[in-house]
Amino acid sequence: MLLLAFWSLWLLDVATATVTVYGQIPMGITSAATAQTTVAAAYNTTVLNPPAIPDPPPATSFTLTLQSTSAGVTDLSIPVPGTFFGFSVEMSVITQLFGTNSSYIQVPLLNLLANIQERAGAVHVRVGGNTQEYAYYVPTLPEERAISKESADTNNPTQTPAVIYTMDLFYLLANISSHVNVHWYLGKFSATSVPFNDTSDFRLQIVEYGEAILGDHLLGIQVGNEPDLYAAHDHRNSSYSPQNYANEFGEMVDALAADSNVPVKNNLIGPSVSGTWTPEMVWDTGFITEYVDNLFALSVEHYPTDNCFPEYGIGVYHDPQVEFSDFLNHTSGVALCEPYLNSTAIAQTVGKPFLMFETNSASCGGFPGISDSFGGALWALDYGLQMAYSNFSGAMLHVGGQNVYYNPFTAPPTNVSKYYEWTVGAVYYSALIASEVFGSTNTSQILDLHGNDDNIYGPQYAIYEHGALARVALFNFITDPSGASTYTATITVNGGTVPSSVNVKYFLSPSVSTKDNITWAGQTLGTIHEVDGRFQGTLNVTTIACDTGANTCLIPVPAPAFALVFLTSEETIATATFATTVYTAGANTATVEASVLATSNGMSGADWELGSTSNEKSAARARMGTGVARYVFAGAALVVLGLAFGH
Repeated sequence: MLLLAFWSLWLLDVATATVTVYGQIPMGITSAATAQTTVAAAYNTTVLNPPAIPDPPPATSFTLTLQSTSAGVTDLSIPVPGTFFGFSVEMSVITQLFGTNSSYIQVPLLNLLANIQERAGAVHVRVGGNTQEYAYYVPTLPEERAISKESADTNNPTQTPAVIYTMDLFYLLANISSHVNVHWYLGKFSATSVPFNDTSDFRLQIVEYGEAILGDHLLGIQVGNEPDLYAAHDHRNSSYSPQNYANEFGEMVDALAADSNVPVKNNLIGPSVSGTWTPEMVWDTGFITEYVDNLFALSVEHYPTDNCFPEYGIGVYHDPQVEFSDFLNHTSGVALCEPYLNSTAIAQTVGKPFLMFETNSASCGGFPGISDSFGGALWALDYGLQMAYSNFSGAMLHVGGQNVYYNPFTAPPTNVSKYYEWTVGAVYYSALIASEVFGSTNTSQILDLHGNDDNIYGPQYAIYEHGALARVALFNFITDPSGASTYTATITVNGGTVPSSVNVKYFLSPSVSTKDNITWAGQTLGTIHEVDGRFQGTLNVTTIACDTGANTCLIPVPAPAFALVFLTSEETIATATFATTVYTAGANTATVEASVLATSNGMSGADWELGSTSNEKSAARARMGTGVARYVFAGAALVVLGLAFGH
């Protein structure tokens, strides 16, 4: 069984298990008026002007004629998991985002991950990035930290630090997975420098400990991060080639084969090229044929552009105001996916997932006013759906520190963490909504509809689930306060009929430029320094009556907005329920009168000391069940714990 919490109560109802957590500063703080902090990129207040309304404007009324089943549909994607959008977390920010060690886990993170788990069934997180290149293992660190940082001349544009890690890093990840169903990708790094720095000693601790401690929650090991940039970053000589990478990958395969502490030897991921090399340049070396039995997935990494010049003096300056319009149309996502269509087809022939292992709006931290705007969220969502339509199996939105604009979520700076709460970036909503678009069945297939004369400002997608038409996704990239650019999409069904009514969830904000007034189905996660990971406000799902005689449903889509139309009944997602029927686990358990639990969420926890979230780290040695669990976290020290167990 799982032995996890300092304060733990085990739920009897495995179908709706919940977790209530109390006591974290700043979770109990209701006002931050007296706190002072220097504005970092993650909290930048730049607001751009929305692009002008297209001239001529697109039609505001059009019909989408859809097949009732997938049997008559060509060009559907492969099945898409609800976990499609995950997060790529830079190793150097694990302490801020995850927790200092396995006994202290950041609860807002658990909430944010749980929101997606409730919709997708799980969450995929990659731990790596540029900082994996200089990370190395040590037995212990001061203050029982799981990781620490030191300066390093990495020659990377982002000047990321070297990371020192201990075995407790893996227990930290395992304990997170014990609370929320997170599955992990880990970056392979050597103990001294970049991957393959010393091919006579690969220092395989991350693989050994990852497999031993994470078990089934370890998805795969990334072998090399952007190897096509190694020469430019002075990690290899100037002649370093795709063949050199393929050869070194083979040396890694041989090292793993000889390591008896690595039982799983077919979970490797590569080549993770960024665009300097095309994937085909690696495929042409025979990479796939040679290592198909060792590979879990094929991968690439890519950003549509960069913002490196202002901070690092690299490249050319890109004016965010000028760049903004390039993100606000369907052409962007289509063009970004086109270079990979051949590779996604190749991946299918060998039965491997094809992953976008790291992406976001722009490298070197994104753009102020774009990456953190409602328009940026619409772009990321359309890009994600287009990747799914292009037969990617997953995509990781990158998460950095305080100095980037594109973060899906950001922990408060350490010096004000007792006053401020977390901040959610607009693209977090993109990941959340995508999990609802695809759902948890892993059977969803998506189709780009190209309706309204292939209007690039209002793309549409159909989603088939279990072979039947289930949902329709509608975008409007235009900002028009007058309402004149609101369009109405008429949905009609061939081979069936529309239901008597449909439910619609809207993703809304007054402008593509706004950052704060962003809602999904009427709810928001809050603004800068106000987020604990739980939705605020009243859920608002719009019911629209359809005309079954005419076989039509008329769906209005404001400018700007995204609408998700549910043509079948959706599973109710309850994120704010607390179980009160519990029995104790025995050790380290708080006893609370049932009458108190029935009328409240338990004690405030404000005066309690911070407790451990593990019992001798034994959570890592357990295996999760297959039951569906729902979680709500409201603090840091775990007080009420409920998990679903399967067989």
